[in-house]
Amino acid sequence: MNKVILIGRSGCGKTTLSQVLKGESTKYYKTQSVHRDGFLIDTPGEYVESRNFGGALAVYTYESDIVGLLISANEPYSLYSPCITSMANRPIIGIVTGIDKRDANVNRAENWLKLAGCKKIFKVSSVTGEGIEELKTFLNGFDTKRYYNTGKF
Repeated sequence: MNKVILIGRSGCGKTTLSQVLKGESTKYYKTQSVHRDGFLIDTPGEYVESRNFGGALAVYTYESDIVGLLISANEPYSLYSPCITSMANRPIIGIVTGIDKRDANVNRAENWLKLAGCKKIFKVSSVTGEGIEELKTFLNGFDTKRYYNTGKF
């Protein structure tokens, strides 16, 4: 499987999604530092929430094949600047988490990821499993050589 780094604000579901993708039982814990485990790099939300830590995220993306920008379907605003994906030299996918939540606004979250520059967006629920297999299939079959030659997913 391609190595993916998960980036998003605190509480958006990065750690829970990483546990589900690895087939582990889900248990909540606060990610205090960058956590590397097999094909996943889980990052603390504070790294994207604070300008001072943003540079660290850029460095950690070099250890990945794919960057996953996460946003919860019930977030009231987006932390991602428009066209922010143009600053990366890795393929970036968007992941809308928490699509099963009562107050989810999936379309708004998806539009924020599109505005950030994500061309490929997955909508997932780590609770119900919706969208998880599609994401796993993508991560397993993503052809980095083809992407770098064509720029297309």
